[in-house]
Amino acid sequence: GAEVVFSVDCTKLTEYFPPGKREFDRIYFNFPHCGRKAGVAKNRELLARFFHSSAEVLALQGEVHVALCNGQGGTPADQPRREWHNSWQIVAVAAGAGFILSDVHPFKAETIHGYKCTGYRSQDKSFCVEGALNHIFTRSTAPLCFTPVSCKAQLGSQKVSFQVPQVLVDKINRGFLEVNSSHPVRTIKEKLSAGLSQAFPLQNISSCLPLLHQGHPHGVCHSNIFWITLSPGEAPGTEEMSQGLANAVLFSHFGQDTDRNIQGGCPVPKQFYLRPSLLPHAQAVIQKGAFPPGTLHVLSGPVFRKCRITPRSMPVFHEMLVVLAVSRGTENSCIQVLVDNIKTTTSSLHQGVSGAKPSINLQEATSFGTELNDFAAFEWQLGEIQHFLCVGTDPDPSGSCVGVIRTAPDELKSSELVVVSASLNLDLLAMLLCGISDWRMLWTSDRRFLQQFPEGELRLFKSFSLYPPSYVHDVSFWVPDGQEFDEVAFHTLARRVSGETVISIQLRDSFQQPGTGRRSLCYRVTFQSCDRALGCREAAEMQLHFREEIQQHLGVTLR
Repeated sequence: GAEVVFSVDCTKLTEYFPPGKREFDRIYFNFPHCGRKAGVAKNRELLARFFHSSAEVLALQGEVHVALCNGQGGTPADQPRREWHNSWQIVAVAAGAGFILSDVHPFKAETIHGYKCTGYRSQDKSFCVEGALNHIFTRSTAPLCFTPVSCKAQLGSQKVSFQVPQVLVDKINRGFLEVNSSHPVRTIKEKLSAGLSQAFPLQNISSCLPLLHQGHPHGVCHSNIFWITLSPGEAPGTEEMSQGLANAVLFSHFGQDTDRNIQGGCPVPKQFYLRPSLLPHAQAVIQKGAFPPGTLHVLSGPVFRKCRITPRSMPVFHEMLVVLAVSRGTENSCIQVLVDNIKTTTSSLHQGVSGAKPSINLQEATSFGTELNDFAAFEWQLGEIQHFLCVGTDPDPSGSCVGVIRTAPDELKSSELVVVSASLNLDLLAMLLCGISDWRMLWTSDRRFLQQFPEGELRLFKSFSLYPPSYVHDVSFWVPDGQEFDEVAFHTLARRVSGETVISIQLRDSFQQPGTGRRSLCYRVTFQSCDRALGCREAAEMQLHFREEIQQHLGVTLR
């Protein structure tokens, strides 16, 4: 009952199938080849035109299956694997048409009903399919369109609006911690809260925590902060700013530097910034007086920090902050109970996901040395830390810091009580527990991510984008005389320009010109997306845009 169409040009499928006969669920192309002694370049071109043609006739959830001989695809699934330049580079070619490789498995002709291998040009000459692979491609989500987004926030007693930094446009107000969310970070937060409630009376701080702060966080590097300019006409007046300061009492180690100008008897803060921590909100709870000793107060929400680009360094993550007051002299035993509870819950979650038991340990801050991940390094800037909470899983049994524990003896101005706080990075925990290697996957808009965690069930994550292609570009420039180069700003520009498709930035060379003393830097920038198609042309355009942006915003002179 099938319709058979002959002499179809695979690069012009729309010419053979009118609109009513398109929307194919599957398109199969077994062992494509240009014919004769065509080289890899011509066969790549054939595949590129085929994928572009397939995109026009494939259903939204459809699949494209391409079978290739062993080694042709150029992916790690090929054994042995050819050198990249000598392969058909099928994943990169497909990415140019908006496809990602979602599965690959051995091609077994004997399992396909009616399939017959006719040999080489129908001659009595065998066609070798041993080790051949079937590559299954699906549509990628569309590239992100970073149109300006305005956000409203509470500042003191007034609501103000501001333009969201472009690098955060797709991450603001995602609602991962809301009641109807099945995102892994919410599941982990709820499980940890349930476990802690077995050891302490627990109170969730449900009120909306302000996104914006005023002034400057004491001790925190300026370049690590997302500074905000309020929309025109939105700046609060003196009265509102004074009221805002009166309502915002911060941890002593997380204070504010204020302008020396005085208006109405109150210092006026200089600037506005997105919250990098929930610590100030915990301090506000303490100062309000509704802070009974022994009760665990839980705050949670996204926090924002500029940082360098690595697979586990995130400019936004969900923080879970637990705070309680205990009798002086009992803080160490209280910390041990807190940590033991977190260990028990985390171990239970990890065993449920992978069947393996993770190593969870509490490390003294003095023994941690300089081997800090970006989360831990930033926490140091916020104030003194007593302990690091580290979770180790294969292949990193030594552990990654996912939390810090502090004691603040003077917060309650009491000789009898001490405040103990623990800050946890829920995103890092989700990555470690679910086997997610790249933080960007937690923020993907592709539905296939959340489909792997139905009703908040934690599972070992299986990537729907296999062997994503990477593209390497170098950029070198002269640094302005007498200026220190801001590497965090450099990385943040790369995030913004590429839409978070830069996975690595490495310093390749630093050169000082004799005589003039001018300094030149050379960086290697690697583009790779973990969840959507990224073609070589798109990456090259991003690189050119990046060069323009660093010249304009960082004042460098390109070489």
